[in-house]
Amino acid sequence: MEHKNINKFEILEKIKPLVENTAMRYGFVPIETDFSKESGRWFLRIYLYSKEKPVTLDDCENISRSLSDFLDQLIPVKYNLEVSSPGLDRKIKSDMEYVIFEGKLVNVKLKKPLDENTQEKHITGRILDFSEAEGLTLETENGRITIPKENIQKSQLEIE
Repeated sequence: MEHKNINKFEILEKIKPLVENTAMRYGFVPIETDFSKESGRWFLRIYLYSKEKPVTLDDCENISRSLSDFLDQLIPVKYNLEVSSPGLDRKIKSDMEYVIFEGKLVNVKLKKPLDENTQEKHITGRILDFSEAEGLTLETENGRITIPKENIQKSQLEIE
């Protein structure tokens, strides 16, 4: 029985505690949970991260297995579950990820140059800190810089 009116935000809210608790039991943080329809099929994608250890295929399978029966009760449509790591060159999609990926190398595209003397709109550096008020602080080859949050067009982890 397929429901036509699926509120994906309601479903994400409903499953969020389950996903977070299950991931944390295995020592991971779910940095993104996405529920979307592609070519007529629903996909639930969960991206896991840990500062302490890499995400392995076994971890993904264990978490999938732990979640699937519970998710089936909460999601009223047929869906495909994909559990994976965020990838080495992940686009950063939320402020929380700057905190999670502290110490990682990131490439930031600016809306406008930080300095009138240079027209540089790409900055690569290691994430030192992030705050709502101050913005993103990076350690670059030219020293420490802070980019106001509103000047960040997009950012992506660099493969190291």
